[in-house]
Amino acid sequence: MFNLKKKNIKDIDLLLLLSTIALSVYGLIVLLSAYGGNISAIRTQLISTIIGFIAIGILCTMDLDVIKRSFRVIYGISIVLLILTLLIGRGLDAWGAKSWIYIGSFSIQPSEIVKILLIFSFAAYLDKYKLTINEPKRLILSLIFVGFPVGLILLQPDFGTAMVYLFFIAAMLFVAGISWKWIIILLLAGLAAGFIIFTNLSGYRADRIENFLNPNRDTSGSNWQQQQGLIAIGSGMLNGRGYMKGTQSQYGYIPEKETDFIFSVLAEELGFIGAIVLIVLFAIVILRLVKIAKSSRNTFVTNMVTGIAAMLFIHIFENIAMTIGLMPVTGIPLPFLSSGGTFQLICLSEIGLALSASMQKSIKDPDILDYDTISLVDLSKISISSKRNIKTPSI
Repeated sequence: MFNLKKKNIKDIDLLLLLSTIALSVYGLIVLLSAYGGNISAIRTQLISTIIGFIAIGILCTMDLDVIKRSFRVIYGISIVLLILTLLIGRGLDAWGAKSWIYIGSFSIQPSEIVKILLIFSFAAYLDKYKLTINEPKRLILSLIFVGFPVGLILLQPDFGTAMVYLFFIAAMLFVAGISWKWIIILLLAGLAAGFIIFTNLSGYRADRIENFLNPNRDTSGSNWQQQQGLIAIGSGMLNGRGYMKGTQSQYGYIPEKETDFIFSVLAEELGFIGAIVLIVLFAIVILRLVKIAKSSRNTFVTNMVTGIAAMLFIHIFENIAMTIGLMPVTGIPLPFLSSGGTFQLICLSEIGLALSASMQKSIKDPDILDYDTISLVDLSKISISSKRNIKTPSI
């Protein structure tokens, strides 16, 4: 499992690591302000951040080739965690979803843990069956593989988290080489399912959609949160009101300001400049992940890092977009900023997996042909699904 001989420290993506450190520190600073300067309130986040960087160090020493062989066990752990959540989970009355498991005073959100486990196991699954992914039977089995955990999350019911899963699953399937025929079919099926779900929403979920379509609706009730968040963002202007000096933030006008609406706190107190700094750091992280995925010669690494990049991207996009009125309000946290020890630890662990992949030597996929070896192969004996992986030299 641990094999430093297969790691090349010189190949570590330092820009990704440094950007992650900067985001984590930035997040703790903003979160401290959201809690009114109460340092004890961010103790869990601070501990999770420290553990997260320890996890990065551990993951960077792990041999990914060895770990991926146990992807079925990892997938099984994911299913067990989600079933336990349905059986003993809490939060339905307070947050509308049975998503948390309590162990004494300590709580975890299994659906966050399962994100990284499913990305890892599905990447290994796609790597194992990469040459047959477009065969109807294999594609159906692949969809069942990822659809089962998504279904368990929908039963909580946590539609926001389920949408995150569907996004990174779709990105991984696309990068795995799924044909356009299946992409169009799945897209149409997804649109039909989405239409059925949205037209049958009720309660606060229906209110969120109606508030998004009509921003002036129920501004003193169900739309209060987004309206106050927008006021905070607008009042920040260029330079912000000053650290811990935001009126909307410090006087309790913004519900869930430590979690879902942490971006409103940042924008009000640090202004447009502070928001741009955050977005630039996020952009660096996503672009470095994309670079690792594109430059890899191993389908497992490409699929895994694609899933990580997609998961972080949809969290960043949805959270910021909902606070500025471009998307409906959901309970999607902002990576490295929103309060939540489980989520912070998972985000940092995902970065650790990507950094481990960037350092690992000889992680070339033996099943993918490249220009250097094509002359040694009898092309007449290669199936169509294999030929699509042949790389031709650039002119």
